[in-house]
Amino acid sequence: MLFAEWGIVKDARHRAARGRYSLSAYKGDCTDIRVTIRFLAWLDDQDLHIWDLTQAHLDDLASTHPTQRTRLIPFVRWVHARHIVRDLEIHHRPRQLPGTFQDEATHQAELRRCLTDTGLPLPVRIIGALVRLYALPLTRIVELATDQFHREAEAAYLTLDRHPVLLPPALAALLDEQIAQLPAPQPPQGRRHLLLPGAVPGHPRNPAGLADQMKQHGLPVRAARNTALMEAITDLPPIVVADLFGISPATAHRWSQLAGNSWAPYLATRQRSRP
Repeated sequence: MLFAEWGIVKDARHRAARGRYSLSAYKGDCTDIRVTIRFLAWLDDQDLHIWDLTQAHLDDLASTHPTQRTRLIPFVRWVHARHIVRDLEIHHRPRQLPGTFQDEATHQAELRRCLTDTGLPLPVRIIGALVRLYALPLTRIVELATDQFHREAEAAYLTLDRHPVLLPPALAALLDEQIAQLPAPQPPQGRRHLLLPGAVPGHPRNPAGLADQMKQHGLPVRAARNTALMEAITDLPPIVVADLFGISPATAHRWSQLAGNSWAPYLATRQRSRP
């Protein structure tokens, strides 16, 4: 399929060459290809050629297969850019506001547990603290490399994207301990030495499985990350949060609008609205 080769793989190679091709990007690309294959099969079932595709056909598919609509956007743009189809448009589904948060006491108690509970596995403690302090998604945490952690004098830093972030001493000590336990750096050619490596040397852990592991230890990820991100957006300008936490400016702006001057009234409203 030409789209897979020239629309997906070529772009993936460019991103990988710049060091910005993550596990989540790989999974997203695979999903785009699978959805496109199903879409082409649907065209065959309708006895349609790709150049016969109209907006009505696309709207019909989007209504009957709503989970595929967003993943079809790259393919539709690709065929349109090559004048294979006429003007077509897929509307994004309305963005849903985050609905899972933690109250401050729970958030702080879980963070304290990550930093002090020696009964938890060391990687679990590190991941839980990174989520609660810096709102990092698991897809970014599993890609962290040992060279992103460094010390200067008595301070310790973790470089997130391009920005060194000051770490609390307790978390810095956990990272020191984790790095000391890692085997000698022998990653495959071109791969960095991962801070939290998976079972296959040089390859990151599966974020989905990691989320289940965190939940099993009583450290849910989504609610904690939403809470950390909301706290950050109330203290920092959206553009700073976007740059620091690696989210899009549009997403940071949306969170800023949600937060307003204080997110406590929002949480109170959410609690009252629940059955």
